[in-house]
Amino acid sequence: MIDLSVLARIAMLKRGLEPDFPPAAIEQTVRLSGPAQDNAVRDKRNLPWCSIDNDDSRDLDQLTVSERLEGNSVRIHVAVADVDALVRKGSPVDEHACRNTTSVYTPTRIFPMLPERLSTDLTSLNPDQDRVALVISYTVDSGGAVADGEVERALVRNHAKLAYNSVDAWLEGVGAMPHGMAGVEGLAEQIRIQDSVARQLKQHRHEEGALDLETIEARAVVDNGRVVQLRREEKNRARSLIEDFMIAANGVTARYLEAKHWPSVRRVVRSPERWDRLEALAKTLGDRLPSEPNPKALAEFLARRRQADPLRFPDLSLTVVKLLGRGEYVLTRTPADQAGHFGLAVKDYVHSTAPNRRYPDLITHRLLKAAIDGQRSPYSDEELEELASHCTKQEDAAEKVERQMRKSAAALLLSSRTGDRFEGVVTGASPKGTWVRIFDPPAEGRLIQGTQGVDVGDQVQVRLVRTDVEQGFIDFDKG
Repeated sequence: MIDLSVLARIAMLKRGLEPDFPPAAIEQTVRLSGPAQDNAVRDKRNLPWCSIDNDDSRDLDQLTVSERLEGNSVRIHVAVADVDALVRKGSPVDEHACRNTTSVYTPTRIFPMLPERLSTDLTSLNPDQDRVALVISYTVDSGGAVADGEVERALVRNHAKLAYNSVDAWLEGVGAMPHGMAGVEGLAEQIRIQDSVARQLKQHRHEEGALDLETIEARAVVDNGRVVQLRREEKNRARSLIEDFMIAANGVTARYLEAKHWPSVRRVVRSPERWDRLEALAKTLGDRLPSEPNPKALAEFLARRRQADPLRFPDLSLTVVKLLGRGEYVLTRTPADQAGHFGLAVKDYVHSTAPNRRYPDLITHRLLKAAIDGQRSPYSDEELEELASHCTKQEDAAEKVERQMRKSAAALLLSSRTGDRFEGVVTGASPKGTWVRIFDPPAEGRLIQGTQGVDVGDQVQVRLVRTDVEQGFIDFDKG
């Protein structure tokens, strides 16, 4: 039987990523006596902080809490793990983290950026544990606008570890109150307030032109090393709550550094060079887009298509994502350097809310802490420029590994079903090939026979012809 963990290690090495921690990094981690402590920071442990993450998440990067103000405004506080307090620049653990720049998530194994004693324990915001954190605060008015951003270091305590799916079910009125929520006085009202604020933030961004996309993400369910199911990851209110709060927090962080006249490593998605293809795509669907890139017009087009054809909207979303181009990290020294994030319709955006699993966030934290303390920057502009390019390259490599392993997992799950027929939809049709996404399990493969006359969006019945787990290939025909 093919071991997906072995395939993942091989894929990482081929892409220039290190799957294993070097001995010096392990030794550094073993020597740590406990979590970071700092008596000089503010004590905010009494606030009703909680985390909301995946059911199986063990590296908890953020906590949130809200505070009602006069005039229908709400103050949001986001606490982010202070990883730099234990992982100093240039240390063996930092050097390994800098080499990979990200955790790599594959179906049967996670390859963490930091040793697990750090990411799931000493630098994780675990429940009922005191942790030093960077707290990013901002005020949201009734229209969803963000103001009065502030960043400080503080001592925090996670009072409840909550999970996306159970919180979403409770918010939607189809599930019981999660156990962790019920055990903390006032936390249920906290989550309702946060849910309301998150929707205001999202609405405000959409009015500014943020894109509301819906791609299909299938997560492999593994039992004793075997892939037993592909489960479609659904959007829900709890996930959106955290996403919206983090987008706002990342904007506050970028503006904080800018106000201090400090450089930063921004996350950008530039104005798409292939806008003409988006314009042509809209035309084939009986719609139109302006001749110049316009995020608001694209957002309105997507909203119309979601309403008109919800079944095919995920595939349209995937096409749009590909035509927008990939995100990248860039050094920003002055406002004139800013490229912005086209998909989020924001000008000021850094990554700062996931330092246990993403190296650019750790870079940002070091800049923030030096700015707060009035110290010199820990990085020269030349270092930041080189790191921005390196992080972009390594993130792209990690995404390719993860995508390859998702395909291998799907091929492994289907390997015993050669000859079976499936209902699906055509997701791509060009001289390079025709692609079909079957509905159950949610997997994509190439249509190698019977391609004549089929086009994107057509619903088809296909037969599984062949799978190749090592390559991640799935082949169908219409026989």
